[in-house]
Amino acid sequence: MERSERIGLRNETGVSMDPLAERVFEQYRSRERKLAFYVRLTQWTMLILFIGLWEAASRLQWIDGLLFSSPSRVAGLLLEKTADGTMLVHTWVTVWETVVGFLLGTVMGASIAALIWFSPFLSRVLDPYIVVLNSLPKVALGPLFIVALGPGMMSIIATTLSITVIITILVIYNSFREVDPNLIKVVQIFGGSRRTVFRKVILPASYPTIVSTLKVNVGLSWVGVIVGEYLVSKQGLGYLIIYGFQVFNFTLVIGSLFIIAIAATVMYQGVAYLEGKLVGRRR
Repeated sequence: MERSERIGLRNETGVSMDPLAERVFEQYRSRERKLAFYVRLTQWTMLILFIGLWEAASRLQWIDGLLFSSPSRVAGLLLEKTADGTMLVHTWVTVWETVVGFLLGTVMGASIAALIWFSPFLSRVLDPYIVVLNSLPKVALGPLFIVALGPGMMSIIATTLSITVIITILVIYNSFREVDPNLIKVVQIFGGSRRTVFRKVILPASYPTIVSTLKVNVGLSWVGVIVGEYLVSKQGLGYLIIYGFQVFNFTLVIGSLFIIAIAATVMYQGVAYLEGKLVGRRR
């Protein structure tokens, strides 16, 4: 399989292939396309069966429709709230806060990790503080952010950063440290500075870890924003969830969770697209 992939890469760059190799590679690509088709088909089948079973269970009263709602009720509520503009406003507020928290958390965490890598002294100084901050329950910091920054978007974003930044620092910095030292020595032998080593060796070697961290931060950003909206917000999907619980409207709760799942999936696919670009650049 690996040999076929290498042959395919050569073919895509314009190098001629012998007929046997080309036939083998086409068979491999055909198998991969069929596998991808069956995977998607199975995924959609499972989703449709789940929705159908949920609807049937609610209508036949196998489950309490008041507590667990049903797909038809959720769809009706979402259409109603979308038509009057309510759901769009709340969704936009939460998505904006999440994207800002996600981008800031990733950039700040990666920048601090790079700074620590450049300064071993700073690394030793900050190490115990980073460990302690990582062990703190982030939800408990929410009231402090509210007092310091006020009951608004800033405190929500700060709550998100408290979750994403520390994780990003730890993961990316450990990735920097685990790069093969022999590669670093080769660059240093040819007169490369520490900055050159970082740009030519450390950063490219850490692309997979950085992308993995982005994927993790997608979920963590949503957690931070929703927790922040639980505490202070008058708008957003987190506010709708809390409001739904308070008035015992679980259809609103489930509908809000459904919107969150869709938005988080879109963000995750964006990171997956970035992963493809970075991997392609490394090749």
